[in-house]
Amino acid sequence: MNTDLKQCEQLARHLPFKERSALLASLISSLDDFSEAECEGLWLEEAKRRYKEYKAGNITGRPAKEVFRDAHARLRKYCSYASKKASILLD
Repeated sequence: MNTDLKQCEQLARHLPFKERSALLASLISSLDDFSEAECEGLWLEEAKRRYKEYKAGNITGRPAKEVFRDAHARLRKYCSYASKKASILLD
């Protein structure tokens, strides 16, 4: 991560919750500016990079069953957290 990005992240972390949330929403929505072809190209680059790292022995693989189990657990945890936050904000 370059210095400017690190500084930006540090500043963002010190924003109040609502401002951090608004910034995050804005940044996430900006990702929608990419065309489908651009997104596919970026994912293809990432897949190639990961495969190269795997073949070089720098990273290990995991069984799909484990990956999906962990992803589902994270989603359940996130959805529970988001639901609690939403109810607090709406009260």
